[in-house]
Amino acid sequence: MSWDIQDLFRRHANGMSRSLLRKGFNPETAADLTQDAFLRVIAKPPEEHTESHNPCAYLYRAVRNLGINHSRREALVSTVPLDDAEALNIADPSPSQESIIYSRQCLWQTNKALSELPERTRQAFEMHRLGERTIAEIAEELGISSTRAWSLIRDAYRHLVISVDRS
Repeated sequence: MSWDIQDLFRRHANGMSRSLLRKGFNPETAADLTQDAFLRVIAKPPEEHTESHNPCAYLYRAVRNLGINHSRREALVSTVPLDDAEALNIADPSPSQESIIYSRQCLWQTNKALSELPERTRQAFEMHRLGERTIAEIAEELGISSTRAWSLIRDAYRHLVISVDRS
């Protein structure tokens, strides 16, 4: 038998998974460990020392060893099942320091880009984005056509995107 991984996977992956299921692993873990066994063989195939080298036996041995290692790791890590309400109480809802700094930098860049806009363009953008006004309302308030109002807002968006990408 040669090391044709595709053929070996087609022929033996289900059997390897079933052997792990019989040992008490859940179906997802069994599938993961089976794939890991094949990945290890792909990454570093064994050397063929004898003519009677058996790839199938090698794969079953690899998946068995991975199962043993997985069980040992699981025994070292204690887990406590939590319901959704308990999980929400554990997580800290406040943002991390990195998130705060990143958000401040984004806000600073946006504010800088807005200050670079012509007054009417900035005003149209702020009315649309912050004031949640429609294009027609903005056009009426600024005394311009709806097409021109949309052009101003579009130009502001383009400027913001380009300015943030530069930074």
